[in-house]
Amino acid sequence: MPYAVDFGTVSTTGLETSPVAGALAGLRANEARYFKNKYDHVFTVEPAADARSTVDWVHRILEEERGIVIASPPLEATAFQVENIRMAYVFYESGLSINVMYTVDDGGKRAVGFKLSDGMAVPEELSSFKFARQKSKLAGTIRGSYFVVKGEY
Repeated sequence: MPYAVDFGTVSTTGLETSPVAGALAGLRANEARYFKNKYDHVFTVEPAADARSTVDWVHRILEEERGIVIASPPLEATAFQVENIRMAYVFYESGLSINVMYTVDDGGKRAVGFKLSDGMAVPEELSSFKFARQKSKLAGTIRGSYFVVKGEY
């Protein structure tokens, strides 16, 4: 069942099994607020089992670009397009959020971003990345990193 994320009232709906559910919900709400303010897009997620093609697309990019396999089970995912940018998000039980920003135009920006919820350790499979810190009213301290996508997906 799709769920429109309300950044006015942060809810752990769909994320209850995460040990950092509150922080992950804040991270998800932070993304929802960004897309509403920048693109007037309502950020809607669904259970990962119902968004298998999105999860598979993100996992394929991680595997083919960097040999990364995420150990934590995915809880929710979403995919949408704003302007000429295809976006995909996967939220994991560990508190990790992965997004793919894929500009549809040739030569456009394409990247994979990682965000760690407040209170979670850096997953072993991402230990080679350096994470910058960002403060958020909704999510506390967010640690983030990224890499540029070189292939075509």
